[in-house]
Amino acid sequence: MIKLVVLDMAGTTVADDGLVERAFTQAIGEVGVAEDDAAFPGMLDYVRRTMGESKITVFRHLLDGDEGRAQQANQAFERAYAERVADGDCREIDGAAAAIRRLRDNGIKVALTTGFSETTQRQIIDALGWGGLTDLTLTPAQAGRGRPYPDMVLTALLRLGIDDVREVATVGDTAYDVRSGLRAGASIVAGVLTGAHDRAAFTEAGATHVLECVRDLPELVLPAKEDLP
Repeated sequence: MIKLVVLDMAGTTVADDGLVERAFTQAIGEVGVAEDDAAFPGMLDYVRRTMGESKITVFRHLLDGDEGRAQQANQAFERAYAERVADGDCREIDGAAAAIRRLRDNGIKVALTTGFSETTQRQIIDALGWGGLTDLTLTPAQAGRGRPYPDMVLTALLRLGIDDVREVATVGDTAYDVRSGLRAGASIVAGVLTGAHDRAAFTEAGATHVLECVRDLPELVLPAKEDLP
């Protein structure tokens, strides 16, 4: 029986609508790579392929390990994303909050995880009015490492008092989410088709399930006896 669900945010429970790419374009511009730069298309392609990974890790790769520029770009990215959230350019995936409430109403704990900073995560949660919606929120800095490492999943398990990794389900919109869940030993590692990666990417990564949307998650993880008075 599943006792904990670990959910990704952007692309899984929160609509991306191109926010990450627009924030990346602004951020990489601040460290000297304009959209007409010959290196830009390859960088953008890498960002798309590594959706779900910790953003600072992505910038370190793109900027050849230059820690100063990577930190500058990451901070610019967080600012750009936060500005768009503050402007109201942030919405939930239809039915996400209702699915989370249904899980919790039936005794399943829920953690929200992200590759963003804690500040940006909090801004998104506040913008959506999701304070108190889940049992726990986590970022890579709070857990140790970001995806594809298992740290956030295992930290959620420890903090929420789950006894067995097989009682965990993970859900995300990227292959990095899938790899993280598999490395953590979760028994359900699902991909959703509302974000960055497609069914083929999830199948290649080893997902146990592929869902159209997070709305479909309660039907997968809840026992048949759910919703009894």
